[in-house]
Amino acid sequence: MRVFQIEGEWGMDHLKLSTRPEPKAGLGQVVVKMGASSLNYRDLVVPNRGYGNHTGTLPLIPISDGAGVVTEVGPGVRRVAVGDRVCPAFFQNWISGEPDLERLTRSLGGPIDGTMADYMCLSEEGVVKVPAHLSDIEAATLPCAALTAWSALVTNGNVRPGDRVLVQGCGGVALFAVAFAKVLGAHVTVISSSDDRLARVKQLGADAGVNYRSTPEWAKATREITGGRGYDLILELGGEKTLPQSLRCIRPGGTLAMIGILSGSAMATPLGLIITRQVRLQGVTVGHRDGFEAMVRAIEQHRLRPVVDRVFAFEELKEAMAYLQSGAQFGKVCVAH
Repeated sequence: MRVFQIEGEWGMDHLKLSTRPEPKAGLGQVVVKMGASSLNYRDLVVPNRGYGNHTGTLPLIPISDGAGVVTEVGPGVRRVAVGDRVCPAFFQNWISGEPDLERLTRSLGGPIDGTMADYMCLSEEGVVKVPAHLSDIEAATLPCAALTAWSALVTNGNVRPGDRVLVQGCGGVALFAVAFAKVLGAHVTVISSSDDRLARVKQLGADAGVNYRSTPEWAKATREITGGRGYDLILELGGEKTLPQSLRCIRPGGTLAMIGILSGSAMATPLGLIITRQVRLQGVTVGHRDGFEAMVRAIEQHRLRPVVDRVFAFEELKEAMAYLQSGAQFGKVCVAH
C-alpha cells in the first residue's frame, strides 16, 4: 500500500512517498481503508521533530486526522462493523475522564503512525463513527480541529445561551468554534487580519468582527461589543502577542481557552490581571473519545458542515503542507486518498 513516511532522518526533506505491506486486523482491531486526511498546524511541526522525543521514532507516517471505511474486523470487535465509516481518534488511548501522561502520549501522526496510508490498523476503541451526511473529506476535519473547538466550548468551557465568546482568527479550530458557539446560543466575536475573511465568517454566523491590523488595540474595541462586560470565553490561539489583550477583554471569572501559540510561546503579560479578575487559564489539547462522540451527535442534529478550503491529491501532500504553511486558506486543507 502507499504511505507517506519520514525516513532515515527528521526533516521535511525526508518525508517521502513509499510503500508498506497492508495491515491485518488482530484481536480487538479494525482495518480502515482511508478515504481522506486533513492537515493541522501540528503536522508542519512533527517532521522537523518540533515536539522532541514525543514525536516518535522513524520511519513515521505523519498526519493525525482522517476518515475512511472499515474493511476488516478482528476477533472480539463489537463497536464497529465492516462498512462503517469512521475517523481514527487523535488520542488512541484517551476514551474519557481526565487526561494523564499515558492518555496524552499515544497520538496519531507522532509518536504513532498517522493517516497518510491507504490502510490503517487500529484498536476498535480508537475509532469513532462519522456523521452520515458528511463526505470523507469533510469527516476527516473532525478529529483534531473540531474536537479542540468542542472541548474548549463544551467539555471545558460550559458555554451557555447568551454567553459572549471571542474567537481569534479564521483557521480550522476557529471556524468550528464559531459554528458550535452559535449552536449553543452564544454571541460570537471574531478577530482577523482580513476584512474579507471577517465578512465571510459573519456569513457563517459570527455576530461581530474586528480587524486587528487596522485596529491594533482590539481589546478595547471588542470589549465595547460586550457593553464593557467582557467575554465569558476567549479561544486564545495566538499566544504570546495576543494573550495580554485577551486579559484586558475577558470578564472577571471568565475563561481563556489556551489552544495555540501562533505568535510565540513566551508569556509576557501582567499576571496580576489573572489573579485580581479570577481568570481561568484552561489548556486545551484536542479531547477524549467521549467528547468526540458527543460532538458527532451535535453535528448530526444540526446538520453542520465543515468549511473545506482546498483538496489535494495523495501524492501532493508536500504541496498541501506548503499551502497550509502559507496561511492563505480559509477553513481546512485536505488530502484525498
